[in-house]
Formats: sequence, structure tokens, C-alpha cells
Amino acid sequence: MTNLQIAIFGVALIFVMTVAGSVMVYFFKNTINEKFNKIFLGFAAGVMIAASVWSLLIPAIDMSNNQGLAGWIPAAVGFAAGGLVLLGIDKLVPHFHVEGHVEEGLPSKLSMSSKLFLAMTIHNIPEGLAVGFAFGAAFLSGERAMFLAALGLAIGIGLQNFPEGAAVVLPLK
Repeated sequence: MTNLQIAIFGVALIFVMTVAGSVMVYFFKNTINEKFNKIFLGFAAGVMIAASVWSLLIPAIDMSNNQGLAGWIPAAVGFAAGGLVLLGIDKLVPHFHVEGHVEEGLPSKLSMSSKLFLAMTIHNIPEGLAVGFAFGAAFLSGERAMFLAALGLAIGIGLQNFPEGAAVVLPLK
């Protein structure tokens, strides 16, 4: 596979895994219970944490060390800045969380489905940025290992999107 094909495959995989998780609910909709849903969400959280640490934070620290900087400082600043941006988006954009039927953000007359869509969009922004930056860095470096690392991140996010897709659709059935 060429590097471009690896990038296209990685990005498409994330979408396909989310759709597959969502579709799976309709094949087993009478047998999936709340306990299974919680297991799915726990698995998704574990995969996302692992992908964040091994595919984003550790490489960022290594890159900083290779450039003669204190390795943890750029990673910590980026981590904090990303968290603040997402917190701001969460406070401003009207959205709906299926768990607990909680509405957040600025008051709005948007429909419940529009708010759920906004919540999923907010959630997927950092995932898309992470994969986009990983493949962007791979294209800049031109190194095959960077493309494979970016693909590993995309696979990790895809794995956590499978149960997440199921968890989002389950309450809507």
C-alpha cells in the first residue's frame, strides 16, 4: 500500500467502525441490555485512553526531546489547551446527552435530535483532529513508520468507535 492509501484506509476505517457498531444494534436489539451497553462504553474509554497515551502523548514527548526541549512541556500545554477548547465548546454549543437526558450549552430551540447530533459532533472533533494531525505529520516526514503509527491511532479510534456507535444508537431504538 502507498502512504496515501494507508491514510485513506485509516480515515475510512473510523467511519466504517462507527457505522458497524450502530448497525449491530439493529441485529440484536432485543437482546442488548444496559449492562452490555456499559461494557461497550468502558471498552471504548479504555481504547481511547490507550490510543491517546501511546499514539499521541508519548510521540509528542519524544519529538520534543529530539528537538532539545523539555519533553513534557509541549505535550502538557497542548493537552491543557485542547481540554480548554473542548470545555468552551461544551459550554457554548447546545447539545443533548442521551445518558440521563441532560441538555447542555446555551439555551436553544433546536430539536432533541439536532442537539444529539451536535453532541456527537463535539465528541468527534478531537478524534478527527488527532488522526488528521497524525497523518499530516506522517506526510511531512515521509517516513513509513509515521504512516503506520498514524494508522495505529486510526485503528484505535475505530475500535473505540464501534461500541460507541452501538451505545449512541441503543437508546434511540
